[in-house]
Amino acid sequence: MNPSQPPVSTRSRRLGVDISIRTASGAGRTTLSAFDHALLNAGVANFNLLALSSVIPPGSTVTHVADGSEQPVEGDHGDRLYCVLSTAYAVEPGQVAWAGLGWTVDEETGGGLFVEHAARTEEDLHRALSDSLGDVVAHRGGGYGEFRTLTASASYVDRPVCALAVAAYEVSGWTPRA
Repeated sequence: MNPSQPPVSTRSRRLGVDISIRTASGAGRTTLSAFDHALLNAGVANFNLLALSSVIPPGSTVTHVADGSEQPVEGDHGDRLYCVLSTAYAVEPGQVAWAGLGWTVDEETGGGLFVEHAARTEEDLHRALSDSLGDVVAHRGGGYGEFRTLTASASYVDRPVCALAVAAYEVSGWTPRA
C-alpha cells in the first residue's frame, strides 16, 4: 500500500441498495395512530424506523411498490428499517395533508438524492420537491438525471389522518444477547 494514499474502505465499493418507494394514508383517533395505520398500509409497520439524510448510494435501484400492504418489506418484528420518510397530518375537518418524495439518480453511478416534503396542497408539495431537488443538484454541480416524485394525500373526514411517503432502504436485525 502506498503510505501517501489513505486506505480504500471496502464499504465504499458497495454494490448499492434496492430501495422501494411506497405511499399510503391512514386514519386514527390520534395522529400517532393515524401514522401507525399509514405505516401498516405502506407495508413498513412493525419496524423501528431510522431516518436517513436522503443520499442514495452508488449502484442502487429505486422502484415504486404500488400496494405496500400487499408487498410488505420483509423483516422481523422490531427490526431496524433505514428509510427516508415524509409524513403530513390533517387534524381538522376539511384539511388535506400531502406528503411526498422527490429523487434524482446519476445514470452512470446509480447514486442519487432524495428530498422529502409535506404541504397542505398538491401544488405546494410539487413546488417544494422541485425547488429542493433543483437546489441540492445545483449545490453538487449537476450530473444527475430527471427529477421524479411520488406523493400521497389524506383528507380529514371524522378523525385525524396521515399521508406518508417512504423510501425503504434496508432492514437490519439486532445482535443476539450473549
